[in-house]
Amino acid sequence: TPQQARPDGGGAAGQPDWVTAFVQKKEERDMVNRLKEEHIRRKKREDSLEKIRHNVQLKYAAKRKRCEEDEAKRLLQLSKEALSQGAGEDVLDQLDHEEELILAEYESDDEKKVVSGLEEDDDDLEEEHVTKIYYCSRTHSQLSQFVHEVQKSPFGKDTRLVSLGSRQNLCVNEEVRRLGALQLINDRCMEMQKNKHEKKSDEENEGKKRRVSRTVCPFYSYEQMQFLRDEVLVEVKDIEQLVSLGRETKACPYYGSRFAIPAAQLVVLPYQMLLHEPTRNAAGIKLKDQVVIIDEAHNLIDTITCIHSAEVSGSQLCCAHSQLSQYMERYRKRLKAKNLMYIKQILYLLEKFVAMLGGNVNQNPGCQTVSQTGMVLKSINDFLFQSQTDNINLFKVQRYCEKSLISRKLFGFVERYGAPASAVKINKENQKLTGLQNFLLTLHQGSDKEGDPPVEAEHDQLRTASPLMQIEGFLSALTNANQDGRVLLNRQGTVGQSSLKFLLLNPAVHFAKVVEECRAVIIAGGTMQPVADFREQLLCCAGVDPARIVEFSCGHVIPPENILPIILCSGPSNQQLEFTYQTRDLPQMMDETGRILCNLCNVILGGVVCFFPSYEYEKQVYGHWEKTGLLSRLSAKKKIFQEPKKANQVEQVLVEYAKCIKRCSQTGGQMTGALLLSVVGGKMSEGINFSDDLGRCVIMVGMPYPNIRSPELQEKMTWLDKTMPRAAGQAPSRVLIENLCMKAVNQSIGRAIRHQKDFASILLLDHRYARPAIFNKLPQWIRERTQVKPAFGSAFAELRKVRTHCSFVL
Repeated sequence: TPQQARPDGGGAAGQPDWVTAFVQKKEERDMVNRLKEEHIRRKKREDSLEKIRHNVQLKYAAKRKRCEEDEAKRLLQLSKEALSQGAGEDVLDQLDHEEELILAEYESDDEKKVVSGLEEDDDDLEEEHVTKIYYCSRTHSQLSQFVHEVQKSPFGKDTRLVSLGSRQNLCVNEEVRRLGALQLINDRCMEMQKNKHEKKSDEENEGKKRRVSRTVCPFYSYEQMQFLRDEVLVEVKDIEQLVSLGRETKACPYYGSRFAIPAAQLVVLPYQMLLHEPTRNAAGIKLKDQVVIIDEAHNLIDTITCIHSAEVSGSQLCCAHSQLSQYMERYRKRLKAKNLMYIKQILYLLEKFVAMLGGNVNQNPGCQTVSQTGMVLKSINDFLFQSQTDNINLFKVQRYCEKSLISRKLFGFVERYGAPASAVKINKENQKLTGLQNFLLTLHQGSDKEGDPPVEAEHDQLRTASPLMQIEGFLSALTNANQDGRVLLNRQGTVGQSSLKFLLLNPAVHFAKVVEECRAVIIAGGTMQPVADFREQLLCCAGVDPARIVEFSCGHVIPPENILPIILCSGPSNQQLEFTYQTRDLPQMMDETGRILCNLCNVILGGVVCFFPSYEYEKQVYGHWEKTGLLSRLSAKKKIFQEPKKANQVEQVLVEYAKCIKRCSQTGGQMTGALLLSVVGGKMSEGINFSDDLGRCVIMVGMPYPNIRSPELQEKMTWLDKTMPRAAGQAPSRVLIENLCMKAVNQSIGRAIRHQKDFASILLLDHRYARPAIFNKLPQWIRERTQVKPAFGSAFAELRKVRTHCSFVL
């Protein structure tokens, strides 16, 4: 029996001591062997990279080979052109057949070693991901700045760094780049890869009729991408340098950079790529035991929420239903039963979603008016139940869409057959239901009617991406837990204008995996206050032990005397400054704001940037100043610029603004600079540097609270009140509103101080900024120097002192 077999000196689980000791020693030996193997692999990689770094002959051999390939292609193209002019199509066909008979390029093993730079087989050098840092930021320009700092640092030559980006940024195939839209670029790239894999099987079909030649990407060469990978690891390169290297080496930077991830020590990428799990997996990013730094993280919560939210319009739903129906009818006999079943399920879902918007999927969405307009919020379960789709397994449908690539095939189907209506034979009984098909037909053929811009806009939307791709994102969002999201039904005018939107309420569910896998996560930014949102909504909700969370805040690089923040409670005529929704539209409030600006523009040289809570309010104040003559008084001292609503006009306004300030500083005279009227949360409140004379004073008019009547915000507030504890006696919803306001303020006023010797004044025009709850949410380096001025006179005196001091400094 087990009792009899167990000796007195038994170890764990009744094992004899010698067995336990043997097992323990074996585990130790295995671990030592694994570490030795890993060390050998890394040593091989380091040696091969060192060899590439110093082997000039290797680079010349690879370059010579590429030149020979280019010359061969050029001669072939010239011969084609010559034949096309004289011999016609028959000779071209013959030439195509000739190409099939040309021997493929042959390389001996020795030549392969020279070109690849590795004497051993690549398989021997396959290694696990080394411990690395993933550095994320918001834009490619911010990432490029970081890479340049690494290049300048003492570690620049020894660091293995790789920059990641989207195909839109890294693609070097001009034919694909010309497509413009990211979704089209992605689809074309995937299609070319598929063609490359299918090319061999096509060539093997001897004796059969030759198929139409399919385009493959000349840059998708495994050998050349391996060479690019090694070049990337040898020397630090930013995105632009990576693209130049890709063009030079005839290798794809998008895929070549991904080959470099396992051996890299530092990976630089936009944080959308890291925060979205499917994108992360597709790029080959493994976070287990790695370090992640998320820079410019002030809007991290909003970014995660936006990435995992999804919206589809009624016109997209109807269009996808029409396209998928025609696809199914055309290929019904060639589709397997499983495919037909899932396609019918997707069609059923689309039909019911359109019904939830008050429409019929078989009619033109632009002509169906919605009887009950407005916005309605529903939980995921309620939405699925009321739309009668709760009996369909969305997880299976989502997996089918992902594995079958149905959206890509559907997009190719629509592209090939052009007019959707021509792709299906219409039964007599269905002739009354073809309004949508006729509508889609007019989109492709173009409308002869005058004044029809909405149709053209819809046409552009259909051409840039398949509507089913957008719907797949919405279906994926519906697989979230019921308590973590809501569905917003927005019924407006017609079914085509109406939409379904999924709102993610709990961003922590998607951030949890990053936190669980990583060794450490650093969330950093210049203006992170208030930080309570990150700690409570993102980290604690993701299951992080509060003991693991460490906060660090440091002062600014500028001397304290280089900044003058003032909270102004009243204006020159003793009008109390309180820009609430009820009082900010009053003429006396707008007049008082104008008087403050007039006085400031008289004493402040250079540029003044004034932030308003919204475009509408800025327009209203500007119109009022025009009527009262305040605008002409302002214009006497500063040339006035307004922030444009269109993003493509921002650069032009900034250039003119800077030119005006420079001209005024050089020529002198009555004009002392320029005044820029901007909007909080607009194009100029984030990412723009108003350094030196471009921003000697930043003025914040009122407190930019978000629209509390927004259904999305109201739902978020309700959810926070239910799930979060009260902080310092305040309801979580109230804290959210204040934090959203102060984050926007901190971002805007941070535009002025941009380097160590910069100086500026900051004016907060509203007495509510002096309240302790609001005051404590200013950045520490600003808060320590802030003065609260009940009257305008004392504030004006301080500003005049600054002018004297600044003149002395200059």
